[in-house]
Amino acid sequence: MYNGKTLSVSKIHNQFAELCFNNQDESVNKLDLNTTRELAEAVAIMREDSQIKGLLVTSKKPVFIVGADITEFSEMFKLPKDAFLSRVKKVTKSLVSLENLPFPTVVAINGYALGGGLEVCMACDYRVLSDRASIGMPEATLGIIPGFGGTVRLPRITDISTALEWMISGAIQNAKHALEKGAVDEVVPESDLRDVALERLLDFASDLRDYKILRSLKSQPIDCDHSMLDQTCDTHRDSADKKPGRNYPAPLTLVETLRSSAKLKQEPAQELESEAFYRIAQTSQARAMVGIFLSDQYLGKQARFQIKKHEHELIKIRRSGIIGAGIMGGGIAYQNAIKGYSVLLKDIEQKALDLGMSEASKLLSKSIDRQKIKPIDGLNVLSKITPTLYNNGIETCDVIVEAIVENEEVKKIVLADIESAAREDSVITSNTSTISINRLASVLVRPENFCGLHFFNPVHAMPLVEIVRAKNSSDTTVAMLCDYVLGLGKKAVVVNDCPGFLVNRTLFAMLFGFEMLVQDGADFRQIDSVMEAWGWPMGPAYLIDVIGLDTLNHCYDSMSSGLPERFNLKKSNYPSRQIFSAGRLGQKNGRGYYQYLKGKSGRAEKQIDIETQTIIEAVSERTKSFSDEEIVNRMMLPMANEMLRCLDEQIVATPEEADMALVYGLGFPRFRGGICRWMDEVGPASLYDLGRSLEGVSMLYSPPASLEKRVVNNVLLYQ
Repeated sequence: MYNGKTLSVSKIHNQFAELCFNNQDESVNKLDLNTTRELAEAVAIMREDSQIKGLLVTSKKPVFIVGADITEFSEMFKLPKDAFLSRVKKVTKSLVSLENLPFPTVVAINGYALGGGLEVCMACDYRVLSDRASIGMPEATLGIIPGFGGTVRLPRITDISTALEWMISGAIQNAKHALEKGAVDEVVPESDLRDVALERLLDFASDLRDYKILRSLKSQPIDCDHSMLDQTCDTHRDSADKKPGRNYPAPLTLVETLRSSAKLKQEPAQELESEAFYRIAQTSQARAMVGIFLSDQYLGKQARFQIKKHEHELIKIRRSGIIGAGIMGGGIAYQNAIKGYSVLLKDIEQKALDLGMSEASKLLSKSIDRQKIKPIDGLNVLSKITPTLYNNGIETCDVIVEAIVENEEVKKIVLADIESAAREDSVITSNTSTISINRLASVLVRPENFCGLHFFNPVHAMPLVEIVRAKNSSDTTVAMLCDYVLGLGKKAVVVNDCPGFLVNRTLFAMLFGFEMLVQDGADFRQIDSVMEAWGWPMGPAYLIDVIGLDTLNHCYDSMSSGLPERFNLKKSNYPSRQIFSAGRLGQKNGRGYYQYLKGKSGRAEKQIDIETQTIIEAVSERTKSFSDEEIVNRMMLPMANEMLRCLDEQIVATPEEADMALVYGLGFPRFRGGICRWMDEVGPASLYDLGRSLEGVSMLYSPPASLEKRVVNNVLLYQ
């Protein structure tokens, strides 16, 4: 009957037709422009065929429809309002046409039906879900709202509270929960999915069930007391309006849209949704979070591209060696074991080995307690880790991670010793945050097999790993490490060697800005408050306490030594040095910028320490007031400028990789899209002018030459 590139319609038995989604150009089905057009054409053909008694909707892919094609959103969001709404109407009209076919429709849902995919399913009369399938409305995680009827149909199929909960959280719902909430009508074993769906279609076609009643419920206002509606919406609004939610307008838009549309019939409710969809699409948060999604996809593709390019040269990674136990080594060993790698954990001290195994055991227990791992599976995890005091067994390791003390000379000795015991085809890495990978490679016989591998702490929780390429690192080594990092369930970003690499270099630029701001008389508590309100998970003073004042000052010295022209402070005894000199280490010993005392939960809680200001006054000007805008500018501009320099120097290849590195490595606020997208939102000219006005404070504020060129040519980082 119809054969397109994304779907087809064919006649099957019992005078039924089957609409099958099967995008020939993609590995998954998406509700993109082409699919929407073909759906409208297919529905129109079926409507004219009086012989059809029912429609079965299926997917030939392992998933049903994963949602809209997000790559189309960037251009769509730039359209004038009339063109935007016209684009939306084409989709909603095709779904309404599907919903109003003159015969029953049953959808068999396999894999995932997300966003626009679930909107297609809700346009059908009856939904049969595989017990292995999942559904959801994740649009809010992209900073937008459902735009193709999701806010209209979902609360009418389930209930208002469930619809708001699902749409605000964006969480994926398993089959059991979907059935409990009424989003689907039946859950069956995957092997029975098609047969059961056809049976239900036969029931409707034989008038054993009335599909028209199901349709009418979706087209009418929601039958509920208005005061109850307001109470439900107010509850979800208050929840969404809490501190982090203020930077994310989508949840509040969802609440108010549903509050109004619940009282309307389908058509005006759909118009209300379309208007709200347009408004939210014009926000910087929507642009940023769609950008984050696309950049994340790009980051993964880059790693997989490296692996594919060298797949015939790579050895299969089965066993890893972790050299240096303790907390960090134990965390790395645990992450390896939990992902199925056999691990050799080596140290020269039994005490360190015991600490590493204890850390792995503790992490495993937490995972079992949180039901992330079944107890029976947990028994096999620790057995994958073999602790040892000797080099015996290093020759069995495919990848070796050196994770000893952060001391360059000691690392060089250990790395040379490891190389002499390892196989010639083993890849050796150093887990370091500041030491030059090129200098470490200088002691190796096979530097082509060596890279930096910078894990972030805590290893099990932080998603990013920096693969630091030295000048002699081979492409095959980098590809093998990409494979390894992905195998660990982490995000891999490949960077070139420089002081601090990528993430720490840009982080310490911001923290140097913090030190200078406090030196100039700013209140560190106000800085923390302002930066947390801006979106950071914690302010700089609190972050320094978490890092540890001893570690921080060591890193500062490395940055000052490596990049002295910018990473220097007005006074050698800056605030964090002064606090460290007072014997304060931060959370490590309970006192830093703040003090940490046990709260009701038994855990150490951050509290104001009135002595801190007295310590700081010795190296700071008299306290004076700074506006929130001044604080943000003084903090963010050094990070922005340093990232531009990293791009100019090819420390990182693209803005996409740069942005995701800071999102995953530092918790850069997602609703701002990453440092590069934030710079584009501010604009090159504004950044340049701001830099010129502040370069008297420090060269960290001085605009890079490339920024001046961007101003002249009006070129953004994302074009």
